[in-house]
Amino acid sequence: MAVTAAQVKELREKTGAGMLDCKKALEEANGDLTKAGEILREKGLSAAANKAGRIATEGAVESYIHAGGKVGVLVEINCETDFVGKTDQFKAFCRDIAMHIAAASPTYVRREEVPTEALDKEKEILRNQALNEGKPEKIVDKMVEGRIGKYYEEYCLMEQAFVKDPDKTIEQLLNEKIATIGENISIRRFVRFALGEGLEKKQENFAEEVMSQVKL
Repeated sequence: MAVTAAQVKELREKTGAGMLDCKKALEEANGDLTKAGEILREKGLSAAANKAGRIATEGAVESYIHAGGKVGVLVEINCETDFVGKTDQFKAFCRDIAMHIAAASPTYVRREEVPTEALDKEKEILRNQALNEGKPEKIVDKMVEGRIGKYYEEYCLMEQAFVKDPDKTIEQLLNEKIATIGENISIRRFVRFALGEGLEKKQENFAEEVMSQVKL
């Protein structure tokens, strides 16, 4: 059965799990909120959400430099304790996130960071596209809301498909690590540099270059 935005919102409020995780759980549970909550608990995602409110000020600033020095990334990822911040598992997660940012080139960490003016501009473009396609005025706004999700998936790190495992998003990967490690983990901020960015030059596919250097 089709899952509504209201159901996803209700499950998210009850469990604190990510929206995409809630949507998938509801689809698996055929819209049953109770069963969907159980599915999230079984996957450890609800437990991960319970840790989200904890203060996380330790962690690491991880760097990733693409072979040849054409792309560089710095990302700050926080955890609760210095002990966890020094573990191989946490460090490996940080490296994966830095490498993903180099390849996927997100603009924001999460959708809440998208400026209102940027979102309004994108919605206007999508609305005009729908109208130009000859869609009825009465359904255009619903179409825009549906298509704006693609914008988030492209520009927001947490909603991008993980380059090393496209079947899961960065948010899902993060929740899995929280459940496994047992501490709150937060991807706080990042900066990505591309050689010659903003200058007129030959266009290259940095994502393909980065992935060619990564041993999956």
